[in-house]
Amino acid sequence: MNVAVLLLLGLLEAEGRCFFNRTQEHCVCYNLSQESLNSILRCLSASVVEFRGGELERYVAFPISDLDPSAIEMLGSLVIRKIIFGDLLVPEILLARVLRFFSYTQVQELVFESCVFEGRGNWAGMAGQHLPVLSLHFRNVTSAPLTGREQDFSSLSSWLETLQELTVTGSDVTSLPCGIGRAFGALRSLDVAQNSLGDESLMPAFCEGAFPQLQVLSLQCNNLTSYHSVCESVQLLRELQHLDLSQNKLMADPSSSCQWPVALRIFNLSDTGLDEVLTPLPPRLEVLDMSCNHLHAVDISLSSLKKLFLSQNILQAAPSVRNYPMLDTLHLDNNLITELPWDEVKLLGHLWDVAAAGNPYNCSCSGAGGLQALAGMGHLGQGWPQDYTCHSPPRYQGRLVKNVPVSVLQCNSAAVIAPVCIALALLVVAGA
Repeated sequence: MNVAVLLLLGLLEAEGRCFFNRTQEHCVCYNLSQESLNSILRCLSASVVEFRGGELERYVAFPISDLDPSAIEMLGSLVIRKIIFGDLLVPEILLARVLRFFSYTQVQELVFESCVFEGRGNWAGMAGQHLPVLSLHFRNVTSAPLTGREQDFSSLSSWLETLQELTVTGSDVTSLPCGIGRAFGALRSLDVAQNSLGDESLMPAFCEGAFPQLQVLSLQCNNLTSYHSVCESVQLLRELQHLDLSQNKLMADPSSSCQWPVALRIFNLSDTGLDEVLTPLPPRLEVLDMSCNHLHAVDISLSSLKKLFLSQNILQAAPSVRNYPMLDTLHLDNNLITELPWDEVKLLGHLWDVAAAGNPYNCSCSGAGGLQALAGMGHLGQGWPQDYTCHSPPRYQGRLVKNVPVSVLQCNSAAVIAPVCIALALLVVAGA
């Protein structure tokens, strides 16, 4: 078998074996060698193949010729759609020589996990090459900095301009040069979570012409601090619909007037250290996640909002649902809320998912009655009834809200006694 094919299939230096799960069509290979070639044959009918461990340095100087027609036919007949490389030292010069052979396969997704990319490759041989790979993922990898590598990406442009999904997470990325972003003309999703991107690095990353079709962007867990700077940096992403800024430590900017992309529908600001809702917000939001912050109150109006997540804050009252006429999901777990606005909630017929466990409820008749009514209508989800307990009044403290009596006689004796008194008075008058 051609050496390029062996490398493409992941044959590694140390002795190992492959294990094929027929049910999942998933094959995992550990430290394969040319001597254990028979083991890899069982992977040829898998749709997902995973290679773990080993070294590739021994093949760096090995001559790799063009494939003969039989090898090309063999690669084209494989049903493999996804290949995962893990725990590998990858010489980039070897990767540059082998990657072009993927054009003969049906592989649509490539994943590199916990890999170290060594050296710099010569990517000129990829010029004009079209690959079927649409999703490319790097997780916890180490490589040369991206700055100054625009020429490499230019050689890869025929492929990169068709790539739809790119993930580079946990890899200590500090910058995304403007020229690199312009190579990804069709990219729909970009995940650069758990890196070291700062406010100053975002503006060049999302310059004019970069990522023109981007719809989903995750900047989770980076070094971002300025709400206003992030807003200004993504203004040119006109197709952006989903933005994740969670696990950054954002600060409010005085009198910020930046306008978010009008297409933005999903906004994640959870665990960003905020003690107030920063404005302006994207005007057409449908999903807003501000859980795990320090919010004391939420007083905003969003006419198109459908899902609002405010769990794990320090809210003392639920926001008025009248401000969100389209709301169908409201999560308020683990706040300081003593009572839900039952009168408002029952008027909003499409608010079907309410989660409010772990709050110190006042189990007066109206408080307990409102929660019991929500549960009876099927609106209270996970956590009911075991995580809904009374904090007051003292006679109900520690009791499940579900078990608090809310009958008319117990809750409003006046409503029962008054009619009885009136009836007795009428009888007395009639008797006289």
